[in-house]
Amino acid sequence: MDATIAVLAGDGIGPEVAAEGVRVLRAVAERWGHRFEFREALVGGCAIDATGSPLPDDTLALCREADVVLLGAVGGPKWDDPQAKVRPEQGLLGLRRALGLFANLRPVAVREALIGASPLRPELLRGVDLLVVRELTGGIYFGDKSREKRDDGSERATDLCAYETLEVERVVRAAAAFARARRGRLTSVDKANVLETSRLWRAVASRVLAEEFPDVALEHMLVDACAMHLLRRPGDFDVIVTENMFGDILTDEASMLAGSMGVLPSASLGAPRPGAVTQPGLYEPIHGSAPDIARQGVANPLGTILSAALLLRHSLALPAEASALEAAVDHVLARGLRTRDLAEPGQPWVRTEEMGRAVAEALVGAREDARVV
Repeated sequence: MDATIAVLAGDGIGPEVAAEGVRVLRAVAERWGHRFEFREALVGGCAIDATGSPLPDDTLALCREADVVLLGAVGGPKWDDPQAKVRPEQGLLGLRRALGLFANLRPVAVREALIGASPLRPELLRGVDLLVVRELTGGIYFGDKSREKRDDGSERATDLCAYETLEVERVVRAAAAFARARRGRLTSVDKANVLETSRLWRAVASRVLAEEFPDVALEHMLVDACAMHLLRRPGDFDVIVTENMFGDILTDEASMLAGSMGVLPSASLGAPRPGAVTQPGLYEPIHGSAPDIARQGVANPLGTILSAALLLRHSLALPAEASALEAAVDHVLARGLRTRDLAEPGQPWVRTEEMGRAVAEALVGAREDARVV
């Protein structure tokens, strides 16, 4: 296969982890005979510094031309003024909207080798394998915003949360299709006892499942109850679908099941191109830019590497390669290799580049061990 991959390294630890994502994708191309062309562009804070825009026109044009996008992270204290009119996060939100990426997939699979890294009891974690499908281009993040100062000096701010039937239908339909291919259970999360947008969400989800997916079991759950049950009985979940802000919060909570936010990937997908082999998508780890550890070589690249596996599976239709990459990650973890965030007190750990190299070598069958520190 020939594919063009846009690489947006971004800010903070983004360039470090993105480099390891590229490394393992090069290893995939070498082993299976694919030709991947990697083209780099700016996004986020570094793009603001260079061009004044968090999403320069050249970057957006590249992402539209490319088959798929691999992203590191955006943001940092340098650009963290809440009063600023231009912020790094606007680049990511704008990219999602421009590319029509409405479904964010965040799989949470607890790897046996990392059970000890989670703060939860091991008996709650074994067998946990869930997928959160988060609606990505609607809701309060994209709604109209206002802030006004009153005569008495006080202020009033508003953020509009709005959803339309079509927005709910398409993400619920995508989530139900994933549930059908997994264990046949879909949990739709809302706040229908309070919010009108959630009442619409619940009604649309019920109709889509009844009309199109009668073989998939649907459960409705309030977001506060879901937050509790993710920690109380995480193994009971199969696929969760929810709106933009709820999905953002719940997946950060769920990252603790896996032991570290550093090991969790994500995929943001749009509608398949008619007649095309590839599907548009943006792939990134769920962690942020972590500026406090940037350029120290201690960031965990596994979230980016596993995002590269999702890229292979969902956008490039290369499931065997994706499974092999995921197996390579399991292999290095089973060998005992850990980045600093995963290491127990006194346990040796490997640096960012060494973890990426170890996964790439496991993928192509090399036997050289990474050096631990």
